[in-house]
Amino acid sequence: MSINKHPGRAWLLLVGLLCSLVGQAAERPGDYAWQLPLALTGEGPWYRLELPMAVHLAADFADLRDLRVFNGEGEPLAYALVRSPAEETLHEHEVRWFALHAEADDLTDSPGLRVQRSARGTLIELVETAPSAQASARRGWLLDASAVEDPLVRLELDWSSDHEGFQRLRIEASDDLRTWRSWGQAQLARLSFADERIERRQIDLPGRQARYLRLMWESPREAPPLTVARLFSRPAGSLSLPLVWSEPLPADRAADDSFRWKLPRTLPVQRIRLELGQDNRLVPVRVSGRGGGQGRWRTLGSGLLYRLPEPEGEQRQDELALPGVAVQQLRLQVDARGGGLGAAPFLRIGVRATHLVFLGRGSPPYRLALGNADAVSAALPLETLIPGFRPQRLEQLASAEVVAGAKVQAMSPPGSAPDWKRWGLWVVLLLGVAVLGLMAASLLRRAPSH
Repeated sequence: MSINKHPGRAWLLLVGLLCSLVGQAAERPGDYAWQLPLALTGEGPWYRLELPMAVHLAADFADLRDLRVFNGEGEPLAYALVRSPAEETLHEHEVRWFALHAEADDLTDSPGLRVQRSARGTLIELVETAPSAQASARRGWLLDASAVEDPLVRLELDWSSDHEGFQRLRIEASDDLRTWRSWGQAQLARLSFADERIERRQIDLPGRQARYLRLMWESPREAPPLTVARLFSRPAGSLSLPLVWSEPLPADRAADDSFRWKLPRTLPVQRIRLELGQDNRLVPVRVSGRGGGQGRWRTLGSGLLYRLPEPEGEQRQDELALPGVAVQQLRLQVDARGGGLGAAPFLRIGVRATHLVFLGRGSPPYRLALGNADAVSAALPLETLIPGFRPQRLEQLASAEVVAGAKVQAMSPPGSAPDWKRWGLWVVLLLGVAVLGLMAASLLRRAPSH
């Protein structure tokens, strides 16, 4: 074949050669400073991985643009990043409540309820009856959530002002008022401290549906009179991911006796957890944050942290919710009138989890790679990676997780020898471009004039 007679074929051959060289020079694991081995569970082809906090802290960018997944052949895989919306949409519901009176510890049948069965089905009627002399203690409250169709994520209560102190209760859920399932325990508090009133009136719920909630007081044994009961639900089609927590971070003590932490990078902190080392702690605190520089501190939240023993179990509140503002420095100011914290405490930070969904291809082992200051995001929209995707499908995907005990490890030591194979490929690529330019110029000179 003559290049002069068939210039089009020559161009195609050269373009094919260059594309092949570019493919060989594509990203590979050695371009990234860190790696984590992955284990797969279930049938793909898509796999979902909840990124641990170590990944957020080791990445070069807060938006995880330098994150990749490679297969056993060292090929990059298509992936998407799934995040909760910056502002979660919740719906508020006022609900009816009914007192539950009993003396026994175990309520196998709730007083004040009338259940009527007929051929047409079951009719449940809520009736608040006067307590009898034998069942004078108000042990709890029944909340009617039958009008709420979405998953329940939060409960807010208020009670008469003359009931102060700590309250511990258990939460149970039911759809028929016969069979109850546990939704855990909760603590409420109302304290007067240094001319201030400190309250804890909100209870986090597990994000599941239920028609009725039963709140049973354990300490004290009698429930206070409720004045407000509100439920908050999340729209069923919306996406909400759990929190992931850091390892304990040591504090530095500042000249003003505040405690400070500098995070490895800027993160939208949703919650903090303080390690209260000893019993009998009652600590009013204020938390502020700022970026990585020396700008002004911004107040993020305040509250009462405590760890107090009691005969029926420890009263503990060691977490504080924050608004999710991106910060790199945190400051904790402690009101010394509560006794202080003593030694510098350790702090854990919680951020909203990010899920990585990738399309499996090739053979294992699969590896998560990160740490490349020159990387640009290669993430696809989730609807592109999984055509027809719906939020409810996320939990149905096969799962991937970091191999047990694995830690973020360097893929190649800093300052290692240059990748001569990669440089050789780029040199050949540049030479190919030069040859292509020379051939184009030669063909133009020899082209017949018209």
